[in-house]
Amino acid sequence: GEMKEKLAEEMFQKIPVGVGRKGEIKCTEDDLDRLLAEGVDWAVEKGLAWPEDRDHCEENGRMDMADPSFVSKRAKKRGLKQLGTLGAGNHYAEIQIVDEVYDQNAADTMGIGKVGQVCIMIHTGSRGLGHQVATDALTTMERAMSKDKIELNDRQLSCARIGSREGKEYLAGMASAANFAWVNRSCITALTRKVFADMFKRTPEEMEMHLVYDVCHNIAKVEEHSIGGVMKKLLVHRKGSTRAFPPYHPNIPKDYQSIGQPVLIGGTMGTCSYVLVGTVKGMTETFGSTCHGAGRALSRNQSRKKLDHVQVLERLKNDGISIRVASPMLVAEEAPESYKNVTDVIDTCEDAGISRKVVKLRPVAVIKG
Repeated sequence: GEMKEKLAEEMFQKIPVGVGRKGEIKCTEDDLDRLLAEGVDWAVEKGLAWPEDRDHCEENGRMDMADPSFVSKRAKKRGLKQLGTLGAGNHYAEIQIVDEVYDQNAADTMGIGKVGQVCIMIHTGSRGLGHQVATDALTTMERAMSKDKIELNDRQLSCARIGSREGKEYLAGMASAANFAWVNRSCITALTRKVFADMFKRTPEEMEMHLVYDVCHNIAKVEEHSIGGVMKKLLVHRKGSTRAFPPYHPNIPKDYQSIGQPVLIGGTMGTCSYVLVGTVKGMTETFGSTCHGAGRALSRNQSRKKLDHVQVLERLKNDGISIRVASPMLVAEEAPESYKNVTDVIDTCEDAGISRKVVKLRPVAVIKG
C-alpha cells in the first residue's frame, strides 16, 4: 500500500498533468519540425524510446504523409511546451494489475499473461497541437465547402474532398499531429520507466517494461478494404474507435501476427480496462475497428451537476485506489457514473464478433489532469 502511494506520488510529480501544463522534455523548434515528420524515430534517436517500441506502435509510430509545413505557427507554439505531458479531461496514466486472463496464448504473446502482474496504461494524444490543427482546419474546410457546394447540418462536421488542396493539406497536418501524439506517449513512457527504475533500483530492461502496443483512436487512415468483393483504397476515419486488425494482417507487428492486433480499451477512472485482439469478422463488418472505451452516459455538464467530486475521490480511496489529480473539480466529469459500463460495451463488441477479450486489468493507482 505504501509503495503504491509512493509510486503514484512520484509519477504525479514527474509526469506533467493538467490543462496547459508544460513539459519537462526539452524540445527546440527544429526538434518539433523533425518529430512532426519522423514520429517515434525521433524519440528513439533522442533516447526517449527503445528501438523495439517502434515495432509495437500502430504505423510503427510514424505516418509518412505528415508534413510539418501544414501545421500552423500557433499549433506549433502550443506543442512546443507540451511534449511529455498528459493533459486533462479523460486522459490519464494508470498503474494496473492483470485481474483476469481470457486467452492465455494471446496474453502470453503480449507478455501480460500472469494474474497479478503490473502494467501501466497511458491515455493521451496530441495535446494543444492537435486541437489547434483541428480548429485551423474547421475554418479552411468551411471555405472549401462553400466553394464545392457541400451542405451539412453541423459546423463540427465540416469537411473537404480528399483529393482537394484543402483535403490533402489537412491530412498532412493531421498525420503530423498523430506523429506528435506517438512521441508524446513515448516521452511519458520514458518518464514512467524512469520513475519505476528509481523506485525499485533496477533498470526498466531488468523489470521487462516492454511496450505492449500503442494504438490511435481518433484518426483518418488510408487503408485497403474489400467492398463487394473488390479491394478498394479507402480513407477510414476512426473517431472514438480503435483499429482492430485480424491475425496475419500485413499492418500488424510480426510478434502479433498469430493472435491479431492488440486493442487497448481504457476504462473510466477507477473501473477496469481491457486488452482485446482484432478479428476477421471485424475486417468485413467494421473496416477492422472496435470501440475505444465505454462512451459517455452523462454529458460533462450533467456530471458536474449530479456528482460531487469529493465523494467520487473518497469512493476511489475506499476501493483501495491511490489517486493523484491536478484538477479535482473536473473529477466528477470522469466518474464511473458518467460513462456506460465498460464490461457491457466490451461484451457487446465480442458478441458482435468485432473483437475478442484477452485480459482484464484493474487499477491500483490513477494519475489524472
